[in-house]
Amino acid sequence: MKTEITELLGIEYPIIQGGMAWVAEHHLAAAVSEAGGLGLIGAASAPADWVREQIQKAKALTDKPFGVNIMLMSPYADDVAKVIVEEGVKVVTTGAGSSEKYMKMWKEAGVKVIPVVASVAMAKRMQRAGADAVVAEGCESGGHVGESTTMTLVPQVVDAVEIPVIAAGGIGDGRGIAAAFMLGARGVQMGTHFVVTTESQVHENYKDMIIRAKDIDTRVTGRTTGHPVRALRNDMTKKYLALENAGASMEELELLALGGLRKAVVEGDVKNGSVMSGQIAGLVKEKLSCQELIQKLVTETDALLKGTGMYE
Repeated sequence: MKTEITELLGIEYPIIQGGMAWVAEHHLAAAVSEAGGLGLIGAASAPADWVREQIQKAKALTDKPFGVNIMLMSPYADDVAKVIVEEGVKVVTTGAGSSEKYMKMWKEAGVKVIPVVASVAMAKRMQRAGADAVVAEGCESGGHVGESTTMTLVPQVVDAVEIPVIAAGGIGDGRGIAAAFMLGARGVQMGTHFVVTTESQVHENYKDMIIRAKDIDTRVTGRTTGHPVRALRNDMTKKYLALENAGASMEELELLALGGLRKAVVEGDVKNGSVMSGQIAGLVKEKLSCQELIQKLVTETDALLKGTGMYE
C-alpha cells in the first residue's frame, strides 16, 4: 500500500490518525505508528511543556515516525512550534489558522508540514507557503467543521494543487479509503474510528456512545458563532441549539460549551459534555486495537482496489 504519502512520511500505510484535542495523546499516537500508520499527538490549547512530555513518552513507546497537530489559535502555538523542532518531530499537521509564520523554521529542521484545509483557496495558499501535503477535510468530520463535503472538496483540491492530498471526514472503513483514492487522494486521515480503539485513553462512556450511535446522531452547534462543531447529540447539544435558535449571545453559548470536551473525554459525562464525533460513528461497531483496525482497513481497501492500479 505504497503512495507518495507513505514515501513522504516514512510509514507503511497511508493512514493518519487525526490530532484530536484531549483524545490524541502519546498512547494512541504511538500505537497507530507502531501499527504502520502515522499517529498524531493533538497539542490543542495545551502548554508547550505538556506537548514536549507527550512527545518524549511517545518516543519511549515507538521508534517509528509520529507527528504533532498544532491548533494555531492556541495561545501556546509559538512555543509548541519550537518544541516540534527541538524534539526532532518528523511531521506536523496544523489547523485553525495559517502555518506560514512557522514554515521556514520547520522546513529548515526537516519537518514535513501538512496543513488541514477546508477550501481550495487555503490549499493553494498552503502549497505556495511550502507545505509538503494537505489534508482536505470535509464537513462530515467530528469537531470543528467547514462547509464542503469530503466528496466535493477532495477532487477540487486534488485538481488545484500539485502536492499530495490526504482526504478526511466521513472515512471509517476500506470503502471510504478506496473512495478517497478514487477521488484523487493519496492518503486518508481518520479520527472517530481511532477514538474507540483499545489504546485510546478516552473514557469508556465516550467510546460506548460512538459504538451505539446511528447515522443521524450527530449535530452541528455553533453555526451562528462562525465556529461550527460536530458532536453526538445529547443534553448539551439540545440546550446549545435551543439557545442558538433563541438568539443567545456569544458569551452565553461559550459558557455552556466551556470545558465540554474534557467533561466527555476525561470525566465520562456524555450528557453534558461535548462528545465530538464524525458522521461515520454509525459505521463504528466494535472496539479494536490500532493494529487490528489498521490491518482490517488495509485488507478491505486492498480487496476493493486490486487491479485498479491506484497504488502498489
